[in-house]
Amino acid sequence: MESLAHQKDGIFPSVCSLDCPDQCGLLVHKKDGKIVKIDGDPNHPITKGSICNKVRNMGARLYDEKRLKTPLKRVGEKGEGKFIPISWQEAIETISDRWKKIISEEGPESILPYSFYGNMGRIHSEGMDRRFFHRLGASQLERTICSDAGAVGYRYTMGSSFGTDPEEMTETKLFVFWGINAASTNMHQVMIAQKARKQGAKLVVIDVHKNRTGRMADWFIPVIPGTDAALALGIMHVLYKENLVDREFLTEYTVGYEELEHHVKQYDPQVVSGITGVPAEDIYKLARLYGSTAPSMIRIGNGLQHHDNGGMIVRTIACLPALTGQWLLKGGGAVKSNSAYLNYNTRALQRPDLQKKPTRSINMIQLGQALLETENPIRSLFVYSSNPAVVAPDSVKVRKGLLRDDLFMVVHDLFLTETAAYADIVLPATSSFENTDIYTSYWHLYLHLQEPVIPPYGESKSNAEVFRLLAAVMGFDEEAFKDSDEDMIRQAISDVPNPYFPDITLKELKEKRFVKARTPENRLKRLNTPSGKIELYSKRMELDGHPPLPTHIPLKEENSDYPFLFVPGPNHNFLNSTFSNNEKHVRLEKSPQLFINQEDALRLGIENGDWVRIWNDRGECELPASVGDQVLPGVLVTQGLWADAHGAKRLVNALTPDREADMGGGAVFFSGKVNAEKVAAGDQLKTGKEWSKA
Repeated sequence: MESLAHQKDGIFPSVCSLDCPDQCGLLVHKKDGKIVKIDGDPNHPITKGSICNKVRNMGARLYDEKRLKTPLKRVGEKGEGKFIPISWQEAIETISDRWKKIISEEGPESILPYSFYGNMGRIHSEGMDRRFFHRLGASQLERTICSDAGAVGYRYTMGSSFGTDPEEMTETKLFVFWGINAASTNMHQVMIAQKARKQGAKLVVIDVHKNRTGRMADWFIPVIPGTDAALALGIMHVLYKENLVDREFLTEYTVGYEELEHHVKQYDPQVVSGITGVPAEDIYKLARLYGSTAPSMIRIGNGLQHHDNGGMIVRTIACLPALTGQWLLKGGGAVKSNSAYLNYNTRALQRPDLQKKPTRSINMIQLGQALLETENPIRSLFVYSSNPAVVAPDSVKVRKGLLRDDLFMVVHDLFLTETAAYADIVLPATSSFENTDIYTSYWHLYLHLQEPVIPPYGESKSNAEVFRLLAAVMGFDEEAFKDSDEDMIRQAISDVPNPYFPDITLKELKEKRFVKARTPENRLKRLNTPSGKIELYSKRMELDGHPPLPTHIPLKEENSDYPFLFVPGPNHNFLNSTFSNNEKHVRLEKSPQLFINQEDALRLGIENGDWVRIWNDRGECELPASVGDQVLPGVLVTQGLWADAHGAKRLVNALTPDREADMGGGAVFFSGKVNAEKVAAGDQLKTGKEWSKA
């Protein structure tokens, strides 16, 4: 039978590859061998045919005239973006020759891979690449930029990354969206809540910015960035004081509830109000609403963990459902991530046994520091499925490191990204629609198969194919490098040491396209914590150097010359830097904005639409102001990572710190501070209409 990729016309099953919790089922429409339309799959049990504009307009990205078709070699200065086409043979030989020389001179640890989940397919994001760099003996990358702080914090409380099944949320009576702009980043969670609201459910949104999600809430509660743990502790104070806790549940399923009751007495609403900016009467009202409504479900957002105290924030919020016994109720509990249900056989896929000896590891959020290190320097960087020149914190430092003449750099991507402009060799990458892969959602519980629906674009190759080629020229003859994509899928889904992973073969997955994880009858039976229970008091945290009870820990002090807390959040039409260089998506998003409270704007003489310079000792940006009550005084918020444009200062990560969060080595994008001033009229860089042309 002819493969899907080579059938000229028809409608074909697919799955969204973006780093998004929804992981939508798709139907791809083809005419004359080309994708002409992308729809949602109405038969998908969670996404049910609805998809976001990012994906609906994905065809514009796939066939963008700027998409790379051939390998490229740099002929200009680093960062200048001047390249000439070369053959794949020349590209692979150039890479291998340089690496062999570097290894002979300074050892394999002078080579560093840099990747993340620009494509969430497991085979192409953490398969052959991991095998290759393990065998090479390269430095290992700590991929901490997204969710590590919160994941560690949640595990201290709950033992692993599991939460409420979205399919049970039809029963939920109170949704608390905490630190998540779900309308832009988890749309089907919003759709579930909206459907439940028609049956009388309520939606409370707690955030630092009254964004799309905040504007649709029954009640929006603005909070000072980094104080969310204090707010949760204030809620606990009221729950205990007014006997709104489920003591029978606490006795059977938790440890430390008595210690916690004593501990939260110090967090009375008046004290917490002074920390969080939330009025004391609202803290009482919220606690009483939460304590008297069941089932209730807290959707714990990604942004909360991007603070110095991000792990503790998530750990603290994760305690709340236990206090009111929500975990025993259908539709009750919380969700930070449900990834534990679909943890597959990572050892079989990634083959860490190929690494002959331990090597150093480098935290990806500190790439700038690593590249500028003079002792045992990184001599080569291989970047794929990521764009660190835009997404990494302290981006000015990162770009300074990328400019090093002695750094041999390779980038594998669909486009000549900001990072690729610094590369010596650029390789054209396939899109997910051109690959065979499996996908595991970290919100709903479904495993998906993707088979190619179109042939590779131009001369593009997948991550797995590139690393097979490199393995061959580097002389790696292990059988692991001969495995096909389907071989790796079979290995990943076989002998899985996870009781919840679906029992399925590749043949069955091809027939079904998606399958749900197995769910336990009682998800609280023997949790993966030291006690086997929900740990409100955690001895493990104490041993790891953290307070054993949930605690508000203030953000780290930065230079007092910078009075504003700065939060560069996501926007509606990009996903990190993905889509920021595609004309269609830029037109949909229109322009970046700097959200500023009207009190601060009045003091600084800033009016709506004025250009504002924000800066600290790391860098600066100039953005048009959106003045109003969307943020609290002393807080500035931007949305989206915008592509570089000539003369435009809009690299928001030039302002973000690259220090580590309290747990997991996570990023602290939202704990930086800046100053702000109005830009004089003659110094303005662009009018709003010019942004989409940049």
